[in-house]
Amino acid sequence: MATKKEIEQHLKLALKEIGEIVPWYDEEVSAWVFEHPLYPVGYANATPEAVIANYPLHLKEFISERLNNNLNPLVEKETKGHGGARIGAGRPIGTTKTPTKQIRVPTDIADWLKIPQNIETIRRIKNAPLPQLGAVTQLTIPESQKHKGKRC
Repeated sequence: MATKKEIEQHLKLALKEIGEIVPWYDEEVSAWVFEHPLYPVGYANATPEAVIANYPLHLKEFISERLNNNLNPLVEKETKGHGGARIGAGRPIGTTKTPTKQIRVPTDIADWLKIPQNIETIRRIKNAPLPQLGAVTQLTIPESQKHKGKRC
């Protein structure tokens, strides 16, 4: 348990590090706000005078919790900052991804299609010339087998 004297010493040092408390008006919360990057403590109030008066009290409470080891480790943990876009991340400029389409097929066919050599076989079959069917140049589907647009 931290003593009052120890807390006051740390508070004095923290206020010296922070410098002058100059609140700014934040339109999102419609209040005067002050926070400092060295301490994860923020305070907002309707008037800047109240912020200047009360910020040290909240900072004092934070310092006492820190000295008593009552803080979650994530409160003061500095992250490495790899959450956003980084140089060299992602697909290289100029490369394209093969367009794909999602379809539903039976699982045995899907398992067979997952084999890379089979994809090339399908491409060869698709691009192969059709054999001549005599006078018939296009296959026709009988009217009885055509889809009527209604679900069965």
